[in-house]
Amino acid sequence: MSEELGTQNENFASLFEESCKGSLWEDKVVNGIVVAIDDNFVTVDVGLKSEGRIPAFEFSNNGKKLELKVGDKIDVYIDRYEDKSGEIVLSREKALREAAWDDFEKAFKEGTPVMGTMFSRVKGGFIVNLGSTTAFLPGSQVDMRPVKDITPLMGIEQPFLILKMDKLRENIVVSRRGILEGANAEERAKAIANLSEGQVLNGVVKNITNYGAFVDIGGIDGLLHSTDISWKRVNNPADVLTPGQEIKVKVIKFNKESKRISLGIKQLTPDPWEGVENEFKPGMKISGKVNNVTEYGIFVEVKDGVEGLVYLSEISWNKGVSPFKVTTAGSIIDVVVLDVDVSKRRLGLGMKQLQTNPWDKIVETYPVGKVFDSVITNVTDFGIFVKITDDIDGMVHINDISWERVKPEDLEKYKKGDTVQVKVLEVEADKERISLGMKQLTENPYGGADAEIEMKKGKVVTCIISEVKSDGIEVTLVNGIHGFIKKADLAKDRQDRRPERFAVGEKVDAKITSIDKTGRKIGLSIKSLEIDEEKQVMAEFGSSDSGASLGDILGLAIGKKSDEDK
Repeated sequence: MSEELGTQNENFASLFEESCKGSLWEDKVVNGIVVAIDDNFVTVDVGLKSEGRIPAFEFSNNGKKLELKVGDKIDVYIDRYEDKSGEIVLSREKALREAAWDDFEKAFKEGTPVMGTMFSRVKGGFIVNLGSTTAFLPGSQVDMRPVKDITPLMGIEQPFLILKMDKLRENIVVSRRGILEGANAEERAKAIANLSEGQVLNGVVKNITNYGAFVDIGGIDGLLHSTDISWKRVNNPADVLTPGQEIKVKVIKFNKESKRISLGIKQLTPDPWEGVENEFKPGMKISGKVNNVTEYGIFVEVKDGVEGLVYLSEISWNKGVSPFKVTTAGSIIDVVVLDVDVSKRRLGLGMKQLQTNPWDKIVETYPVGKVFDSVITNVTDFGIFVKITDDIDGMVHINDISWERVKPEDLEKYKKGDTVQVKVLEVEADKERISLGMKQLTENPYGGADAEIEMKKGKVVTCIISEVKSDGIEVTLVNGIHGFIKKADLAKDRQDRRPERFAVGEKVDAKITSIDKTGRKIGLSIKSLEIDEEKQVMAEFGSSDSGASLGDILGLAIGKKSDEDK
């Protein structure tokens, strides 16, 4: 019995020792000798209890079998010490992968590059084949500048720097930008040391953006802004430049601290604006090519590199004409020079000046005071527009429609196409404006001796309150013109500046403080009038320096006025 127990103990110890030995060898890379080769397997002796077999396909590369013969020594990976058949499971691929990861870790620590090939685009970047594994290349690490077309970089073996790596997760992040920055560092420092403004250099277009292009001028990049490409207007730099194009540029600005370099191409040729003021005089008729049509005007090139603008108001005597209905880009049109400002590179042009000025005839045909019937062409919140000629409208301001106060919603009863009778109030040919009125066709209900009162700042007038608001009161003057007294101007004393103190129909005296001739509306102030009256009383009846109070002085003035009235 004791002998059997001893034998069992020995067997158990042997099995335990063998088990421990196996676990110690697993997940290790060892050197073995090829002992047999057939079509399906390569048998390798690694010096353990049995030999291991490796599938033959692990010894091929891109479909080609590697040259291998019996007796060759190779590194293999012990995947399992013993499978269900009692054989050692080996792997050539895992051995190569382990060796590659060792190389990657060394490259990562030492900062040396690894070779790889960009082959697929993914969210946020690209996948790079490093041979035995793949890595992630973030989009920001592709180049030192944004790359518009990535196609030329795909499928080409090139160096990368490892930024991060995690062997357990088999995760590697690489950078192409780091390689470029490192390669350019020494060359860039040397180029910057020799750089100065005014230099003319050869460059290569690296990248094109909406606002210009980045140009390599020998290890360093400079910005060629779209406005410095040509003396002509450049809407899109891609229309005149292509990546890889060799160009000659001039250094127009260089900041040594920020290392920012501004380049120019147009600076290599004479400025076409030189002498423009002598070549183009105001009033001169010239021809030019339409470069661009916008909502606010037409850009016309009158000579190579010199562009002028026909502003919207100078296209036609009719202010409603759209520039897009007048001409198109590429057309040749006649224009008149209006003004030249070389310092601001502005050339004002006109087209309507080539037409007969209808305002010359309007001044004669529509004198002030003339009454005529016309058709409504437009209704707005501030008034009514009526037809004067086919191209010109006149305006009846909202304050000139009725002697009573008219609100914007009251204009809804007027429709486009309706016929109305109007009266000419004012014709300003130089401003291309004719003011009309409708209320002036009837007698002024606020008329009387002061009906034709002269409107000017500082004048004291009598008003009738037409509306009380939270921010002030609306009033109507004796001549029918509307005005407004702000809450802050209702009284000198703060406690009296309450709009609710006033009632519609009540008369108040106020001082004119502002006049809006275009809007035919004035601003008034009771507060300003009270301050003026107080100053007048103080000057006429004494000073508080004598010991009399302001109330005493005002009382004296009122008493004197009462005596005079008797």
